[in-house]
Amino acid sequence: MRTVYIIGVGMTKFGRFPESNVIELGRTAALNALRDAGIDKKDIQVAYAGHARTGQLYNRECGVGQSILWELGISGIPISSVGNFCSSGSTALREAWMAVGTGMYDVAFAIGVEKLTGRAGKGRPLTSDGVELLTVMGFSPPIYFGNVVTRHMEEYGTTPEQLAMVAVKNRKNAGPNPRCQYREPITVEEVINSPLIVEHLNLLNCCPTTDGSAAAILCSKEVVSKYTSKPIEIAASALRSGPYKKCKDITTFGSDRLAASDAYETAGIGPEDIDFAEVHDCFTIAEIIHYEDFGFCKKGEGGRFVEEGMADMGGKIPVSPSGGLMSRGHPIGATGLAQVAEAVWQLRGVAENQVEGAKVAFTHCAGGFQDTIELGDVQSSAVTILKRGW
Repeated sequence: MRTVYIIGVGMTKFGRFPESNVIELGRTAALNALRDAGIDKKDIQVAYAGHARTGQLYNRECGVGQSILWELGISGIPISSVGNFCSSGSTALREAWMAVGTGMYDVAFAIGVEKLTGRAGKGRPLTSDGVELLTVMGFSPPIYFGNVVTRHMEEYGTTPEQLAMVAVKNRKNAGPNPRCQYREPITVEEVINSPLIVEHLNLLNCCPTTDGSAAAILCSKEVVSKYTSKPIEIAASALRSGPYKKCKDITTFGSDRLAASDAYETAGIGPEDIDFAEVHDCFTIAEIIHYEDFGFCKKGEGGRFVEEGMADMGGKIPVSPSGGLMSRGHPIGATGLAQVAEAVWQLRGVAENQVEGAKVAFTHCAGGFQDTIELGDVQSSAVTILKRGW
């Protein structure tokens, strides 16, 4: 594989935008990435567009990327749709990384977009493709993660206060970030006393429903000097599905551990080398488990990790310095690329909530459930490791 760099990123603000459609959101993020890279649109050779619910919600299963880029004057190149649950944007980035890394192209575009707030049935939780029967029977992500909380509390003594601290931390991180859906400070008491969704998970323990888009432009080492003297290297891009073993420990995710292990090996580093992380904090318990699965702390110590400030700005490994899904929002097809965009700004040293001296970033996005609750690992986990390229 050739060395691949990110030379431009762009995002929309995340939030509720009834006046904007999927194509308009994607166009804005893509245009921002083009401007950030300072690249001529004629240099784009291939593109991948990540989206997961455009077909189900808006009858746009295919052609989203083509329509976005056509409006920017980019056509006649290979453009593919990528649907991979919450990892759709991350997977689009990985496809672009492989396209450039293998030498087929020198410049590639990755776009992620989703519009979730226009769906029917306000307050209904999103669920996963492939578990339709379970959904009819009452399964939903909050119910699954509620069970995870129960088990983690029983096994390791994790407390409601520790869960709430994740939400409080991420909201504090979101304060300076103008792209976040929610930026106002909250307290542990407000999280615990917010409306109950399922046992152990209140409203403020859950990420919000969101619209938004993000994009990145990648290029090879051979042409990077044409565009920038300060590129961001993609040191690793790993993608795994779950092992789906019965009677598994539901306080860990096998696909996440596998993806992280692959990424660490490819990048030639370990968790101790990570300066900050953007993880898939769809629920507060998810972030706590990610601390453990990615080697930031020992198994069962995630609650204490956040309580002791290890995940705070200035802590051992700042986690979700952008505000995370909990505060930025989670337009599922866009989230992975939004994490990457936020990480790029951190590594450039221009983030609103800057991690001092950041040189190595870890991003993670995961989603989907496999068939039954007893096989309840996620169907897709994507981990990307970024480094300063200068």
